[in-house]
Amino acid sequence: MKNKGILPYIMVLLAGLIWGLTFSLAKIAVDEGAHPLGLTFWQACLGSLVLIVIALIRRDKPTWEHRTWLHVTVIALMGTALPGALYFYAASKVPAGILSITTALVPLVTYLISLMLRIESFMLRRVFGIVTGLAAILLLVGPEASLPSRDMVPWVLLVLVSVFFYAVENVYVGLCVPNSANMTFLLMMALLLAAIIMLPIVLLNNAFVAMTFPPDKVTGVMLLMGVVSSIAYLIFLNVVRMAGPVFASLIGYTVTVAGVMWGLLIFGERHSPWVWLSLLVMLTGLMLVTPAKSNAALVDKRSP
Repeated sequence: MKNKGILPYIMVLLAGLIWGLTFSLAKIAVDEGAHPLGLTFWQACLGSLVLIVIALIRRDKPTWEHRTWLHVTVIALMGTALPGALYFYAASKVPAGILSITTALVPLVTYLISLMLRIESFMLRRVFGIVTGLAAILLLVGPEASLPSRDMVPWVLLVLVSVFFYAVENVYVGLCVPNSANMTFLLMMALLLAAIIMLPIVLLNNAFVAMTFPPDKVTGVMLLMGVVSSIAYLIFLNVVRMAGPVFASLIGYTVTVAGVMWGLLIFGERHSPWVWLSLLVMLTGLMLVTPAKSNAALVDKRSP
């Protein structure tokens, strides 16, 4: 694979900065009374509409292949519907900055799955970096004084289930989605499918969040979430194709830092020394876990 230079690093930082904002936006929405399932539906629905507009502007042509619907289904479930609902439920219980720190485990699980599938080689430096990221999470949930309330621990641990879903999606996209796929079209269809899946669940649970015009606070936040999440997601999937799933999973670290900073700016959140130590340890892990250039070979092993 051709060396992409600094571009993947810039994309990782940009996607992390944008994606980190969604934790604070989600907290604003649920604090205003929006149901987590309803938010999951609207994030997928609005995100697909944003990508439709982008595709029309760019005059993208859809690429249909024999496994396109499989790709769409995996991304819809593992990247949107399942983890999105869990994060939105936790948003009402956990500060935005602390919630964002959980994403630091994505590289760990991604790398472990990649090792099990023998699509990544064992590298002590990278493994130590990922373990360092895990230690950062333990610093967050372990000490009594780390979280504002110990009642938050179960919610933080529940959100870690989302980490597994994201990691599975990382590996799947890197291994199975061919380079010829139009990622804008693929993500658009995945978000649309996620919205279709969520709609009956939302209605059965009486969780529909009505949009208002002119937009009230909840509507405005949902519209913003749809825009920023779809753009960040599109950047992320292109990084996966460009540099492999383990490298792309480093977005979890940039999301963590950005999420903490957005929480400080928007909510004035104040964190314990344990949280700041956790953040510092994760930054160290980011430097250690950066894959070698040979990681790019993973992209060339994908199924056509």
